Amino acid sequence: MQHFLTYKGAILHFSDTGSGSPVVLLHGFLANQSMWNTLVPHFAKTHRVICIDLLGHGQSGHISETHTMEDMADAVKTITNHLQLDCITLIGHSMGGYVSLAFAEAYPNMVKGLCLMNSTAAADSEQKKQNRDRAIEAVKQSYKRFIRITVPNLFAKTNQTIFKADINMCIEQALKMAPQSIVAALNGMKQRKDRIEFFRNASFNKMMIIGRNDPILNYDDLKKQTKKSDISVVELEGGHMSHIENMKELTYNIVYFIEFL
Repeated sequence: MQHFLTYKGAILHFSDTGSGSPVVLLHGFLANQSMWNTLVPHFAKTHRVICIDLLGHGQSGHISETHTMEDMADAVKTITNHLQLDCITLIGHSMGGYVSLAFAEAYPNMVKGLCLMNSTAAADSEQKKQNRDRAIEAVKQSYKRFIRITVPNLFAKTNQTIFKADINMCIEQALKMAPQSIVAALNGMKQRKDRIEFFRNASFNKMMIIGRNDPILNYDDLKKQTKKSDISVVELEGGHMSHIENMKELTYNIVYFIEFL
């Protein structure tokens, strides 16, 4: 079922499906909760699944020129409070992973497990921050052009033709966003803190899903983050969009994570 709450004067939109131990799914940049539509039926067989539109995405509102990862985590906490959840498993795709880490650091006793899906616990490098600034300028010049260029480049090159219809659907969803919300998310990601040591040392169950051909995140850097830790690592052949490029393998591994780890 679809639900709405108010957070700092803005609307928060989320869905709540199934019953059992709660799993919270957090989408990535330029996406919304609909990215999980094909996966929710598998997870909801045994779990209560909450999918959230993060600030400025989907049907959730805009609150600031910068949506920090802490702002977004606080909005997630507003929803978990409303649902009276005291222990959750978080699955965060890309930016949703950054929000999951911010939530887990603020409320570690609430977290049973955290999966970073095509995401990283590292902060932006100086080069990446400069790229964010360039992206912000591109959005201001033409957010539609920015989206049409950015979304296909999230996929492995070999998959850009194979998943053309899915890419067009992702573009269509992203075009519903307001330009100021895109900028707010870019600002927030640029400012996020490094949480590598936090993630490595956290006592909850941890998993990292890595795309071997991810054009956004460096494979070797991600592997380094998991060294000398109890983080479970799953490597898939695709790019940054595992829920599309490697849907079957991803589903299997997340089901295993939420049920057995």
